[in-house]
Amino acid sequence: MDISQPLSTSVANCLVSQGFGKFIAPRGYESIGQVDTAVCPSLQSAANAGFKVRDVYLFPSPKSSKSARTQMTELVNYVSSNCKSAWSGRVWLDIEGAQYWLGTSSLNRQFFEQLYDSCAALGVSCGVYSSASQWSAIFGSTSYCHGSTAPLWYAHYDGNPSFSDYSTFGCFAKPWAKQFKGDVTVCGMGVDENYVPNV
Repeated sequence: MDISQPLSTSVANCLVSQGFGKFIAPRGYESIGQVDTAVCPSLQSAANAGFKVRDVYLFPSPKSSKSARTQMTELVNYVSSNCKSAWSGRVWLDIEGAQYWLGTSSLNRQFFEQLYDSCAALGVSCGVYSSASQWSAIFGSTSYCHGSTAPLWYAHYDGNPSFSDYSTFGCFAKPWAKQFKGDVTVCGMGVDENYVPNV
């Protein structure tokens, strides 16, 4: 699951007991262009509860005065300095919400390419979270390809925990995870549910 609210240890324990202990990704960077300081307490709660994979996600701020590289650097430095042992080491790039992006697909592509390429420059693994409709809205086409060797986590709220609905976009050959149900309440916390078969 992915979360944008702080995760307590008691809720994390409850989530694991309900069968959600394979994968979690708290928000690490906000659309307003700053680190979400709840990310480390959430990662530590998840680690204490026994979540297997504990990643983070970066919601970029293309309209910010900060470059894509700066935003990635801020997140990686913060997590590395404050809770590295609780973090599995991957940053998911949250590519959605055309209203947060720049005026043209060419500018959006330039920003994304700098963001994605900063992962290797900083020595971290990155994955891409998006959907065919969001990819097309932001980059102008589902056939635009950059970062397609990274794991793909796609969103399709069909309530079906399988990849049977997947249709290729962005040259991603196959998905790693699917967000199949959004805004559900589990253990008193609002979460999105995901299908992650290989964890």
